[in-house]
Amino acid sequence: MRCRCIVRILACFALIAGWTAIAAAAVKLPAIFGDDMVLQRGRPVPVWGWADKGEKVTVSIAGQTLATKADQQGRWKVTLDALDSELMEVAVKNQSGDIDFIWMPAQLTMTVEDSSGSTLVFKNILVGEVWLCSGQSNMVWGLGASNNGRQEIAKADYPSIRLFFVPKVKAAEPAEDVAGRWAPCTPENVVKVGRGSFSAVAYYFGRQLHEELGVPVGLIQSSWGGTPAEFWTSRKTLKADPVLKPLIGNSDSSALYNGMIAPLVPYAIRGAIWYQGESNVGRTHQYRTLFPAMIANWRSDWGQGDFPFGFVQLAPYRYDGQNPANCAELREAQLMTLKSVPNTGMAVTMDIGNVKNIHPGNKLDVGKRLALWALAKVYGRDVVYSGPIYKSMAVEGDKIRLGFDHVDGGLIASDGKPLADFTIAGVDEKFVPAEAKIDGDSIVVNADGVARPVAVRYAWRDDATPNLASKAGLPASPFRTDQWKGVTERK
Repeated sequence: MRCRCIVRILACFALIAGWTAIAAAAVKLPAIFGDDMVLQRGRPVPVWGWADKGEKVTVSIAGQTLATKADQQGRWKVTLDALDSELMEVAVKNQSGDIDFIWMPAQLTMTVEDSSGSTLVFKNILVGEVWLCSGQSNMVWGLGASNNGRQEIAKADYPSIRLFFVPKVKAAEPAEDVAGRWAPCTPENVVKVGRGSFSAVAYYFGRQLHEELGVPVGLIQSSWGGTPAEFWTSRKTLKADPVLKPLIGNSDSSALYNGMIAPLVPYAIRGAIWYQGESNVGRTHQYRTLFPAMIANWRSDWGQGDFPFGFVQLAPYRYDGQNPANCAELREAQLMTLKSVPNTGMAVTMDIGNVKNIHPGNKLDVGKRLALWALAKVYGRDVVYSGPIYKSMAVEGDKIRLGFDHVDGGLIASDGKPLADFTIAGVDEKFVPAEAKIDGDSIVVNADGVARPVAVRYAWRDDATPNLASKAGLPASPFRTDQWKGVTERK
């Protein structure tokens, strides 16, 4: 009997020891760290994860070795010194079977180990430019569904471009991790990683940067169709502003920020690109506050200062059930953000939309225009990156003269026809179609019946298809010269 008791006691000790072994957590990192990842060059690189509390964790890469201890909650973090993208000479066979020597980006290995002997090894790491790509359906829109999609997928063989796809996840509180993995950009992966195909806008943007800069590019796609900007903004940010606080009542407000943005913080990035706004067309006056607040929210959380933030101005489309001026006012809110928020850029798409399809197929030019902004303003290249932006007006009798920034090479009508979609009004605020003519770097506008004009508007409706551009081939942004109350402001 006594022997049986001893056996039972020993068995209990063995079970407890097993539980202890199970409870001992091996060192872990979030999914954004893994094989094939791209680490941002030229800036400190945070690396973080989880382990047993008090456990020593050591991170090694490219000659750097940093150690720390997990805190009481089992969290740890180290910050690597800035890394540089380097090249290595590689021997490859050419089509004739001979050996050629080519220069390729150096592939690094990261080792993460804890004091209990658990070790993680991440291979095939590149150092280059990392961009977060977010928004709603036009950012989601896959390469395969865009113009010439099948041919573009077949050509998408860029092993130094790496793709990370964040699955759609809502969360009530900021999450610590996402599901996902990095993958080299190949015809197979550009479809597989994006669960149907990776974002066309993100891909074309990244490809242009890769080809122009000659460095690896990492693209993180975190987007969800049909989502308003408040879903991508933290509860703290919404709560802090009286204009935005009522949005907290929507059960999904902040849910995508929590589930799809917060887990990526503070992974080192160069900046972000954004294609969204369609779901906020009915509340455009509020968007003037919401959009800049969201940008500030992301920048604050990342702790990298005012990192570059490029976005796409909405393309022409007839929104059923909406006042045609609503979308014009949202485009204005985007233009106001460009002018008031530092280190932002805007790609105008008034010439490449589809008034019958909210998802225009030409994503190539969208990505290229975002890349032009990045090349000029982020990387210091001498390229034209913006079409005409309204600057000033002067009344000249029964005419109004308009001045513009970004008139590189001069102003043109892109289709060779008379300038279209200009309207003019007097103090009665009644706009009528107007004649507009190019005069040097300015435009003169007038209309019969408006003897004393006070205001001009350009492309001021959702489905406008205007034709003002610069000789550099970039379209002008819609604008108005007045500050009269908009339709969503009056609600």
